[in-house]
Amino acid sequence: MKRSLFIGLLVCLLLPITREAAAGRVFYPKDKYASVADSIMEKVIFFAPFYERIVESYKAELYIKGRVHIHKKNHLLRYIPSMFRPQKGVDEYMMETYNDLHFTAPNIYDQKVKASVGTASEFWEMDGRLPEYFHVNIYSSTLLYDKLLSPLASNAKKFYTYRLDTVMGESHNLRYKIRFIPKSKSFQLVGGYLIVSDHVWSVREMRFSGRNEMVRFNNLVKMGDVGSLDEFLPQRYYMEAVFRFLGNVVDGSYEAVLDYKDIIQSRPDHTRKASAKSKYDLSDSYTLRADTNAFQRDIAYFNTLRPIPLTPHEDTLYQDYFLRRDTLARQKKAKSKSQEFWGQIGDALVSRYTLNLDKLGSVRCSPLINPFLLSYSGKRGFSYRQEFKYSRFYRGDRLLRIVPRVGYNFKDKEFYWRVRSDFGYWPRKRAALHLEFGNGNRIYSSRILDDLKAIPDSLFDFNQIHLDYFKDLYLNLRHSWEIVNGLTLDVGVSMHRRTEVNRSKFVLNDPTIPPVTTVGPGIPSFFPDFDPGILNKFRPVYNSFAPRIRLSWTPGQYYYMNGDRKVNLHSKYPTVSVDWERGVKGMFRNSNSYERIEVDLQQRISLGLMCGLYWRLGWGEFTKQKELYFVDFANLRRSNLPLGWSDDIGGVFQLLDGRWYNSSRKYLRGHVTYEAPFLLLRHLMKYTQYVLNERLYLNALVVPHLKPYIEAGYGIGTHIFDFGLFVSFANWKYQELGCKFTFELFNR
Repeated sequence: MKRSLFIGLLVCLLLPITREAAAGRVFYPKDKYASVADSIMEKVIFFAPFYERIVESYKAELYIKGRVHIHKKNHLLRYIPSMFRPQKGVDEYMMETYNDLHFTAPNIYDQKVKASVGTASEFWEMDGRLPEYFHVNIYSSTLLYDKLLSPLASNAKKFYTYRLDTVMGESHNLRYKIRFIPKSKSFQLVGGYLIVSDHVWSVREMRFSGRNEMVRFNNLVKMGDVGSLDEFLPQRYYMEAVFRFLGNVVDGSYEAVLDYKDIIQSRPDHTRKASAKSKYDLSDSYTLRADTNAFQRDIAYFNTLRPIPLTPHEDTLYQDYFLRRDTLARQKKAKSKSQEFWGQIGDALVSRYTLNLDKLGSVRCSPLINPFLLSYSGKRGFSYRQEFKYSRFYRGDRLLRIVPRVGYNFKDKEFYWRVRSDFGYWPRKRAALHLEFGNGNRIYSSRILDDLKAIPDSLFDFNQIHLDYFKDLYLNLRHSWEIVNGLTLDVGVSMHRRTEVNRSKFVLNDPTIPPVTTVGPGIPSFFPDFDPGILNKFRPVYNSFAPRIRLSWTPGQYYYMNGDRKVNLHSKYPTVSVDWERGVKGMFRNSNSYERIEVDLQQRISLGLMCGLYWRLGWGEFTKQKELYFVDFANLRRSNLPLGWSDDIGGVFQLLDGRWYNSSRKYLRGHVTYEAPFLLLRHLMKYTQYVLNERLYLNALVVPHLKPYIEAGYGIGTHIFDFGLFVSFANWKYQELGCKFTFELFNR
């Protein structure tokens, strides 16, 4: 009754202009009818959460046609990892794909390409995230997988202004065209319009334009008619995009058509059929991933699938491509092997590429010359990293993956390398063998400094003793197995060989006594306060062999089955792990005994509307040490090429002196990062519109001589770089101010 009364009042308000509205379009004065737009949008926003989930799932055939035109290009175009390789003398390309699409509310899309044809084999790699522009639930609070704040979000009025543009249709079937305008400049906000149906307040059409990283886009989504099965689903997409980067200008236009085969609307809980599957099993939302049939590339086959005809210009592009392909094939036969080899070397230096090794697997490589893999820290200077990935699938979804990683720190002048390999032999239970080896951080023993203090200052020339740092060569071998959903057991061994960076000499200050160049007793007896046996602890090389057990539990772990492979997704609860390691004396030469135990809890909490909270809490201690040993925790260590959480900055200490990681036998740590798009900056200035996210950091550490150590920081994230500014305090006293900078362009 109240709803009918409200609609009646609204009709009375619009009565003076309904006659003109019935004829077509009516324009409203901006100020007088702004409240009318707000009133309409209140209803649309009110019903949006219901319409977002009114469709439980659907299956559809998705056809996408795209054209790309390169207006300007230079040599820098080849440095863009996601850009396909343009052909000489060709500026316009096109491609079509035919896909199976499966959707599960609220925002799970699974897409499999069945057929694909085009004039460039790597066309769709121009932007690997292109499908997100055709996976739009317009009733969701965010668009493009949480990158944009929707004008239909519950708090959208804080960020958008609404204007009633026109009223269309008959008096009994009115449709309102509502324009939405961002209140401030930001890449998280879009401008455009909605066409809304009266009474039901559902959307018939939505156009939104904005900028996502280096791409300016203009999207048009056309929805089904009122009363039809696809009323709340998109029927067609139209998208225009312009890519600009350092003098390169590339534009594209895309069209997509959906043909729905199975639409299932939401049902009340009491009408749902009982399922034998776990409530954490989301395999029904990812069923298409189990289909591994190769897609078709035959043009004749694709002609039978195409739902809309080609234009004459598009048909000409195909004809020119086939003619050019035949010509290039003849030229390739005449090309010398040396020219072809050096051409491949040049491509490897500046282009991302994948080497398919027939039945031996594939190798994924990023460009060897890539300035966007640089990072900078005030404490550690510039670092560069590079990674390669080798993958091979076996029968039963078994997977072998080998990932070599190299890096260089310019300040320390140190080269780092690591090889990590995994073989998942029982993917249904996530059972796998893991092997990792490489060179670790330079480290020093926690007991060396204490023992040296016991030696009289006049005994040795300390300029000849270099016991502060050791090089580390390590090997970790472990086996992992998920006992039950979310509970994983790791069992393995950890081995280290630590060698002095510079060989020490125990040279006595008394010139009449020869230097001690070998370990062992040799100190003259006229030093009555000195125990010669202490030198037996100091060796140039130390080995360790330690069995290791790690138990990790994530309650409420959601997952899906990809064939025989179990893929974990997310959980509403934190992950807790216990890591225990025991050094065995005498297993190798100069190997000693010790015990290490660590407990760690961490969680990422989504707060909605592109906001997130990350927290981590950990404790660790070395016990039962008898001789010289090295404090090297698994969860608290200075990574030579650090990686944080989502931004490579949070979750690690940025200003902590590296010696503290290896000098304290126990620790208690905590980290909190809060991320939001609109935090401190109002995004009103010219340059702050480029800020995608703002972050607040708080890191704390308690060790025997730091009670506590605290870092507080503020950071911003853009599509080009991430930047964080930190201030540190030790024992409640100010220490220093520092920063962290990482390139993020094309690395997200």
